[in-house]
Amino acid sequence: MGIKSKTISGLKWSFTDSIVNQIIQFVIGLILARLLSPSEYGIIGMAMVFISISEGIVNCGLGSALIRKQNCTDNDYNTMFYTNIILGIITFLILYFSAGAIARFYHNSDLILLTKIMAVNLIINSFGMVETAILTKRIDFKTQTKVSVISSSVSGVIGITLAFLGFGYWSLAIRTLSHNLLRVILLYAFSEFRPKLLFSIQSFKDLFGFGFKLLIAGLINNIYNNVYQLIIGRYFSPAELGYYSRAVQFQNLPSKNIDNTVQRVTYPVLANISNDNDKLKDAYKKLIKLLFYIVCFTMLIMIINAKEIILILIGQKWAPSIPYLQILCLSGILYPLHTINLNLLNAKGRSDLFLRLEIIKKLLVIPVIIIGIKFGMIVMLWGMVFNSIIAYLLNSVFSGKLIDYSTWKQILDILPTLINSAIAAILAFFIGKILPSPLFLSLILKTVIASGYIFAAGYIFKIPEFLELKSLIKEQSQYYLGQIKFKFKSANA
Repeated sequence: MGIKSKTISGLKWSFTDSIVNQIIQFVIGLILARLLSPSEYGIIGMAMVFISISEGIVNCGLGSALIRKQNCTDNDYNTMFYTNIILGIITFLILYFSAGAIARFYHNSDLILLTKIMAVNLIINSFGMVETAILTKRIDFKTQTKVSVISSSVSGVIGITLAFLGFGYWSLAIRTLSHNLLRVILLYAFSEFRPKLLFSIQSFKDLFGFGFKLLIAGLINNIYNNVYQLIIGRYFSPAELGYYSRAVQFQNLPSKNIDNTVQRVTYPVLANISNDNDKLKDAYKKLIKLLFYIVCFTMLIMIINAKEIILILIGQKWAPSIPYLQILCLSGILYPLHTINLNLLNAKGRSDLFLRLEIIKKLLVIPVIIIGIKFGMIVMLWGMVFNSIIAYLLNSVFSGKLIDYSTWKQILDILPTLINSAIAAILAFFIGKILPSPLFLSLILKTVIASGYIFAAGYIFKIPEFLELKSLIKEQSQYYLGQIKFKFKSANA
């Protein structure tokens, strides 16, 4: 199978994994949002800040090092396996004995037991990282899709049942634990890897030599990704954190799905052609243009429909999260571009640049937090948009130099998509204002108008990204139809 076929197959299954998993999580989240209060979501969000940061330490970059290494041995896989477990136990113990301090930081005694229980996730997840790395290295996202769908569905039912029975935020905590436990069990069942009593100091040095910089960068990134929840939980009310968390979950449905797909697929693909700059630049350029075309339009649709989405799906009690969602969607437009740029650095073996960039970008969050504490949530969110733009510019400068694809060239390539999507969103928004209608009809009307404009513009002006996307959809549709026909014939033979 060639690079293009592997990429398409990987993108297909990775996107299926992300979108199906997120849809399941999203539907479950909608039901839970109806059963639980913003404050209960806020309390679980406080504990998850420290869990998320600690997970970056457990991974320690060895997964990326394994994916990048061309010929991995049993020593490599088993060394990573035992290293991750040791780190999982260490981080669990740190969080367990820090639970009291975390509760005092938030002025909430409920967090003592909650943090201790949630910390068990670190040990559970450490057992499944080798299997995940192996499957990703093989670009086998079909198996990962099965694992995600089953674990998300079962844990979701558990969470909803507990919430209905009145367990409050504990229903969210137990749902997370059951999801991770089931995911690790299924990964073990589907994987060929079986741990052996092997540990190589040389393998550790080789993997950790590359992974250490990614560990530091990942830790910084995890702190950065959770610092807003940390600050909101500390200086604002639990309900405010709940509104923010819910807006993030809505924004993540399209943006993070695509971002996760890009992260998982483009890294092994780019790593495979990292020694051929011409192929690398061509693949990189096509990915940036196509993904920005998809994400930009999707995020702008979310912005103009934020009110309808929130009120229809989770009700009036979540209305304060509407402006949060709109602003967060603006920052989410650039997420996949961040990922591709950083994956290119890793594929070229420049984890030193990756680390340097992460340090520089994350320092920019400090003034945003200070200003946000003083002037409120909305100002802090606009600061996040500003940081997202600066982060993209910094990423593209360093990655662009490696393959002679400058920031300015990247901007010129994505600018037509930005203008076109903005026109579609503005047109839909103002027509929606002129023709006021019930929430559900308004949602449909604005979406149809914006989509119709993008579709018409793609055909009339023969926009390359539109034609590429149309071709991919047609190709995959024919493939699935062929599979259905084949199975139908086989069944009747």
